[in-house]
Amino acid sequence: MFRIDEKIWFWTLLVIPVIILLFILLQLWRRSVQKKFADSGLLKRLSPNQSLFKSVLKVLVLSGAFACLSLALVNPKIGTKLETVRSEGVDIVFAVDVSKSMLAEDIAPNRLEKSKQLVTQIVNSLVSDRIGIIAYAGTAFPQLPITTDYASAKMFLQNMNTDMLSSQGTAISEAIELSKTYFDNEDQANRVLIIISDGEDHDGEALSVAEEAAEQGIRILTIGVGNVKGGPIPIKRNGVILNYKKDNNNETVITRLDESTLKEIAAEANGVYINGSNTAKVVETIKEELDKMDKQEFESKQIADFKDQFQWFLAFGILLLFIDIFFLERKTAWLKKLNLFNETYI
Repeated sequence: MFRIDEKIWFWTLLVIPVIILLFILLQLWRRSVQKKFADSGLLKRLSPNQSLFKSVLKVLVLSGAFACLSLALVNPKIGTKLETVRSEGVDIVFAVDVSKSMLAEDIAPNRLEKSKQLVTQIVNSLVSDRIGIIAYAGTAFPQLPITTDYASAKMFLQNMNTDMLSSQGTAISEAIELSKTYFDNEDQANRVLIIISDGEDHDGEALSVAEEAAEQGIRILTIGVGNVKGGPIPIKRNGVILNYKKDNNNETVITRLDESTLKEIAAEANGVYINGSNTAKVVETIKEELDKMDKQEFESKQIADFKDQFQWFLAFGILLLFIDIFFLERKTAWLKKLNLFNETYI
């Protein structure tokens, strides 16, 4: 099995065509200058041991050295053995509110960005749990199915924004209903839904749906993002605030953190409510709640124990550099006798 660590260093291979181009330009310039100095016959007499072949060989060796050094920086790895790993953990689904009210800046930088930070830090604290992501506003949308690929989860998370769902509003019940489809085993006792929201619920059905989820063994933890004093919803273009959202009476809309709704939802589903203003406290509380739950084995998979191979490329690259240093651009005696290019010596 083969793996590459730092693919970005492949860009250093661009040095090789630059070297070749410079060599060609140098040869063209040299010929142009030599023609001005003397004719080709006289030049061969003045420098009979000058070898174009040796010059080309030096460039090829130097290019090979740079290629090896680039591969050393990429750090290829080869899997040397396989071992079985059994993962145990909890199934966690994050439901992130992406309604327009999440653009309010009553918590820095704004509610949505704070929500992303919270989820990212929670994911960073996990070890072998499976996670999924749901985005919701007026409706709920599956963003990422249950997976153990934390890197992909964080990538999908960063792409979430308030324009991804055309249906506006905040329908928490839709997110809870969708989360039920994420859990593939009804007998699991380790199913968790974490709702990150400002608590505004526009459909009023969240409590009854949360109760149904609890009956199916799903615990709901809620995280409130925002300030109880609230703030306006900015309308921006290219990062510049143009105005604030208005209601039908042309008055500025003030959106507030509704902790009571989030607390009630958590209580209905045997969970807890956490204020999201302190990231460290949120992560600690979530970790404590997850540690209390029974862990279930998810899968057994084969993974390779990879070993670095960069040292071989590094050593060969350095060797080629030494060889290039000792290469002279003069004809070698035994090559001269072979007369590979049918040259005439005077």
